[in-house]
Amino acid sequence: MAVDSPTPFHHESNRRDFLKSSSLWGWGALTAGTLISDTTLAAGVQKKDAAKKLKLSLAAYSFHRYMQHNWPKPRPRKTKATMDIMDFVRYCGKLKLDGCELTSYYFPNPVSTDYLKKTRDLAGSLGMEVSGTAIGNDFCLPLGTARDEQLQMTRKWIDYSAILGAPVIRIFAGRVPKGGNEAEAIKMCQKGINESLKYAEQKGVSLALENHGGITSTPAQMMRIIDGVNKAPNFGINFDSGNFRTEDPYADLKQIAPLAINAQIKVEMGVRGKEVPADIPRIVKILKDAHYKNFLVLEYEAKEEPKAAIPTYINQLRKLA
Repeated sequence: MAVDSPTPFHHESNRRDFLKSSSLWGWGALTAGTLISDTTLAAGVQKKDAAKKLKLSLAAYSFHRYMQHNWPKPRPRKTKATMDIMDFVRYCGKLKLDGCELTSYYFPNPVSTDYLKKTRDLAGSLGMEVSGTAIGNDFCLPLGTARDEQLQMTRKWIDYSAILGAPVIRIFAGRVPKGGNEAEAIKMCQKGINESLKYAEQKGVSLALENHGGITSTPAQMMRIIDGVNKAPNFGINFDSGNFRTEDPYADLKQIAPLAINAQIKVEMGVRGKEVPADIPRIVKILKDAHYKNFLVLEYEAKEEPKAAIPTYINQLRKLA
């Protein structure tokens, strides 16, 4: 289904400001097998001042237990969905957030241009930006129909993000296919990112690679992927504070923070695979020390009822931002 991509001027301006504030990267510091030096990047390559105040957003995934999962394919539910994307945007408005992150999973599939525009306009009417979107892609798949479908879905959501006025899409790398090996999976992932970046750049959308298990379980793995990604002004890392499950996830987060163009804040950490309460002030400090300037996106996944817990965490982030 074809969609039109024009968006109002202020949405185009938001995306340009986003790219400018991201101040991308410092590719000269990314050498094969070398981890990022946060000091080198923050002080020497990025050459930007820390933001005085960070904007706040909330990820739609925070309400995954209440929403119908439709992308890339519908998932059956045991109970009827009680919330949709529009409901989520209204909830973010009640919290007086600066933005809302619209996870692709919960949009109708197929989704119409009219629905996307209504969602965008609803957010705007509540004084919010669409801070970003998020897809559940796998770029590690070998050549063939399944891989083609992943790339096609990514292009669709680049188009949809442009209509929504979203400056960035959270993407995954993927996992080593059965019978495959990590080196080949990384090569295929790099190929998928590079192909998608070309299309995204035409639409004024950035791609942010998340640390999300699989071949992005450690900073070293992420750097191996990044080393084969073409230099592009619209690529960076989606900093997910809860996804490193190592001996010292805070040290790992410090490694990737200088490359972050989107930041999702979780309220729990996976230290050695065990969920423990997150030190949220420490996480925000890591981002600020790396001169991060874009949205702090709360992505709530803990057991407590979201509507009961989220306002407390938003208030905490508001004080820290």
